Amino acid sequence: MDKKNNKEIDIKEIITPYLKKWKYFVGMVFLMLILAVYYIKSTPQIFKAQTSVLIKDAKKISPGGGDVGMLQSLGGLSGMGTNSIENEIGVFESKSIVEDVVREHNFQTPIYAKQTLKSLELYGTTSPYIINVIQEKNVDDLPKKPIFIKSKNNQVTLSSEEWNKEISTAFDKTINLPFAMIMIRKNPEFKAPKKTEISEIYFNFSDFESAVNQFQDALKVDLLDKDGTIISLSVDFQNKAKAKDFLNSLVRQYNVYAINDKNIESKRTKDFVDNRITLISKELGDVETQKEGFKSSNSIVDLRTEAGMNLQLKEQSKAAILEIGTQLEITKMLQNTLSRKGTGDVLPLNIGLENEAAGNAIQQYNALVLQRNKYLQDATPDNPLVRTANNQIEEIKSSLTQSLQRNVTSLELAKRKVESQLGSSQQMIGKIPAQEKLFRSIERQQQIKENLYLLLLQKREEAAISMEIVSEKARVIDKAFVFKKPVAPQKLLVLLIAIVIGILIPFVYFYLKTILNSKLIDKQDLEKLTSVPLLAEIPRISSKESDLVRLNDVTPLAESFRILVTNMNFMISKKDKANVIFITSTVKGEGKTFVSVNLALALASLQKKVLVIGSDIRNPQLQRYNPSMKDSKGLTEYLYGDIENINEIIHPSEINPNCDFIYSGSIPPNPADLLQNGKYAVLLESLKNKYQYIILDTAPLMLVTDSFLISGFADATIYVTRSEVTEKDFIAFANKNVESQKIKNVGFILNDVHKTNFGYGNKYGYGYKVEEKRWFDKVKRWH
Repeated sequence: MDKKNNKEIDIKEIITPYLKKWKYFVGMVFLMLILAVYYIKSTPQIFKAQTSVLIKDAKKISPGGGDVGMLQSLGGLSGMGTNSIENEIGVFESKSIVEDVVREHNFQTPIYAKQTLKSLELYGTTSPYIINVIQEKNVDDLPKKPIFIKSKNNQVTLSSEEWNKEISTAFDKTINLPFAMIMIRKNPEFKAPKKTEISEIYFNFSDFESAVNQFQDALKVDLLDKDGTIISLSVDFQNKAKAKDFLNSLVRQYNVYAINDKNIESKRTKDFVDNRITLISKELGDVETQKEGFKSSNSIVDLRTEAGMNLQLKEQSKAAILEIGTQLEITKMLQNTLSRKGTGDVLPLNIGLENEAAGNAIQQYNALVLQRNKYLQDATPDNPLVRTANNQIEEIKSSLTQSLQRNVTSLELAKRKVESQLGSSQQMIGKIPAQEKLFRSIERQQQIKENLYLLLLQKREEAAISMEIVSEKARVIDKAFVFKKPVAPQKLLVLLIAIVIGILIPFVYFYLKTILNSKLIDKQDLEKLTSVPLLAEIPRISSKESDLVRLNDVTPLAESFRILVTNMNFMISKKDKANVIFITSTVKGEGKTFVSVNLALALASLQKKVLVIGSDIRNPQLQRYNPSMKDSKGLTEYLYGDIENINEIIHPSEINPNCDFIYSGSIPPNPADLLQNGKYAVLLESLKNKYQYIILDTAPLMLVTDSFLISGFADATIYVTRSEVTEKDFIAFANKNVESQKIKNVGFILNDVHKTNFGYGNKYGYGYKVEEKRWFDKVKRWH
């Protein structure tokens, strides 16, 4: 809780000085609001115009998409869509496209009508004139002031503050100005705008490049969605029609650029494709020739058919060799059997021998053998029939032997032929992989060339079609429109800024003043620098107010000195003799004499006998309160010994009967010697029984040593400081003297405090006649 309380006190301490100066804040805020209202009234309204367009997307190229994907983007149909959306934004912002729009609408010479507080731009049907810049002159000094136009019938008069004389001309005539050649024409579509004064019309001239730069800077191009292709175009212009024309023309000019670029691309694409078709045709013929040569050199009609035939031949050869080998073995077996068999033995039949002649011979042989064996059953070997049969058997056996031998020879020849054929077919089969690889390479080249040739033919047709059929690249989604609410000046924002500035200016001023201030302002400044108690704050008095405390006085001045008397009495002890009050300060001008006199008058108002001694004999100030006593004898004469009777130097104050003065008298050459010659102490002792309070109005401590010489006589020391006069560094000097006991029983007072810095006396008063004034009473008083 303590920390919170301390924090709250600190915050209050920070804020309070500014709250005391609330009138400055209110006045500055009021002034800023007046300026803000003037700014709002004198500034033309700015409206935001916007349009949005959809940029037609490009076809994306997919890697390995077939038909040679690298050429898929060729031709006018895919067109300029290959550009990224960021590139299209750059096109809209480019200088060249803005130049065309500015040139098309004569934006180089805006026309205005002067109103009471501001100028309104005239454009389109609201402008009575059309100004065309025929040719700019290469000059460095362009007009900085507006050029006013006045017309009567067909005559036109131009004038400017920068010209020595007016220029008279006529409509539809070339006007030679110092900076350009222009022509002014009547606007046939002019309609006088409502609630607009057009008696004073002028135009501003800027070179073409500067005008383009202004429009280029005003244009804002944004992508509505980072994943989409919708572009938003906007400008902030005073004239709504001008803003819409600018944006619509910008989109239209963009499409013109896109169409021209697309046609140029299509033409170049078609030329490129034609050249490539010629080249590919030649390459395709070369591949066909190479394929024909390969087939001729390898005696191939169709590689796959040839390979199948060779494989089939190989298998047939293998089967034939096996069959021939079998027949050969059967034949040899018959030969062996025939050679071993006797005359009466038959030969084996139907064992697979495919030689028909040999088979018939074997059948005849076996038949004869069987017939002979049958003869032998009834006859002897010498029987003529048996002998005849034997002879026939031998003849057939001989013939069969020869037939089998010829069959063997025939089979061996056939076997060698088939084996040769098998080797040939195997050799051809071994060559097939290499031939197939080479042939596939040739076919691949042929296929690529054929596909490329067909694709180029297609792209040539597409390019030709694209040159005839052209569509706009930017499709307008929202035609240029203007928001109803102006973007500038923003009234609430301007008023808010005015209030903030109105608060900030006095705050910064007082803050800097506080930081840079090296003087005491209020009691908080003094309390931070010393532990010596503050007895009272003395308010600042105006020139119309009395600077003296009167009898029955209830002014803040009187009340502050009553507070001083009360606090001072706590510092001194009650005694039979007078208490000596020592009034001093650091430097002159801090109000020692003012405090001395009014303290004496405040004490005298309490029916106390009080004496004020003007102890500053170097710079006497007490006579100011009674100018008629300026040349009277005083303290100096007594200390010199010119006057022995004390009563001769005591004079009534003529303000309060209970208050007397001893003036300083003449200025001596040796004040310090006089103050320490002993007579000052004698004077005080002789007066203590006559008065209850003796107040010593002394010299400043920092400037001279006089006051230190008499400080020991004091029962209490009142150290006077003055708001906005006393330097803060002076308090260290006072503290040093207090600590060294050069001055004793010390209490500070802060003199001449402004009511805004007063501790509490500025708001609350003392006395029956003092009332707090409410703020509206003060306002009534101002009026």
